[in-house]
This record gives sequence, structure tokens and C-alpha cells, in this order.
Amino acid sequence: MRTPAGSECPFFYADFNRGRNKQECRLIEPAPGRRGWTPDLCGRCAVPRIRMANACPNLILEAEVASRPLGIGRRVRVSASCTRTLAPVAVPEIGCGLCHEHFSQPDSPDEAA
Repeated sequence: MRTPAGSECPFFYADFNRGRNKQECRLIEPAPGRRGWTPDLCGRCAVPRIRMANACPNLILEAEVASRPLGIGRRVRVSASCTRTLAPVAVPEIGCGLCHEHFSQPDSPDEAA
């Protein structure tokens, strides 16, 4: 679904049907005692960019709302892990590096001859 920032995100949900005004990020779990997600965080969130660059089904994303140092501003902190290697992924846009070895390229007609 398209976020308020204009990018496509699989975790954003909005419902404006029949007077409703509900917007939520289904990746960020509401935490008790903390300020939660607001639509303005979508403009600085890395999740749409990560999902566009890496569509690996083994990539699991986790996100939380974090305050910057000195409490000025808020942002979405994203972490990733791979269910195949069971390890954290340092650069989610690229992935773990092991999963992509199994995606084979189609043979070109020149190689078959």
C-alpha cells in the first residue's frame, strides 16, 4: 500500500472507508510506555527501499521507533535477519549473500548449442 510519503510499503495499512481514519505500520509493534508510530515516520523509513532492492523470502525485518541522541527527533530503526542462515544481516538491501547463490540464471540460447 502507498504510504503518506508516497512509497510502496507492504507493512503500511490505511483505512479511510466510511469516515474511518486508521493508519498503522504493521511492522512496528506498539510498545507500552513508549511513543509509537506516526505517519510522518514513513518519509524517513528504510523499509520500502529495502523491500524494493531485496525480495528474498528469507529476509525478516524488524523495526522500532527510536529517539535520536539528546532526544531530538525520532526515526525508524530497522534490523534484518535471514531465516536460512539464522544470522543477522548487516546490509539488508544486499542480503546475507548465501541465499542468492541458489537463484539460477536462465541459460542463454548460445550456451545450449
